[in-house]
Amino acid sequence: MRTVLRLQTGEARAMIAAAVEKSREIGVLETICIADDGGFPILIERMDGARVTGPQISWNKAFTAATHKRSTHLFNKAPDGPALPGNEAFGIQLSFEGKFAVFVGGFPIVVDGEVVGGVGLSGGNGEQDTAAGVAALQALADLLGPQGHEVIVAADIKK
Repeated sequence: MRTVLRLQTGEARAMIAAAVEKSREIGVLETICIADDGGFPILIERMDGARVTGPQISWNKAFTAATHKRSTHLFNKAPDGPALPGNEAFGIQLSFEGKFAVFVGGFPIVVDGEVVGGVGLSGGNGEQDTAAGVAALQALADLLGPQGHEVIVAADIKK
């Protein structure tokens, strides 16, 4: 047996608050999903005025990042992105009933070297989704750092 870390609602709230703050700062209306390590939502928040498609898209990105342990855009990053034509995972976005997202906006949440969940964002362009996602990861790092935990804060994460 081993001990595993689990994200709690309070941590998810802090991450969403930071992503919302960053989104307001850069002038974009986002939907943010924080998912557990199985890709199931802990919290989803759609900013007032954000697109109605945001909750599903952000969940898909959080699901993909958490369960495949990598930032979603890395699936299509040339030249070796596994979902690119001719590579081993080409077409993977059709699996899980279309829930698999292979574009920017999903980031695994890595604490002490273990993927404990995912954050997914929908509403901005790739740069905006990334800025808000990294802000969410930084908020978790700020929250857990004093407790001695290390959180990866980066756009390109692959475990």
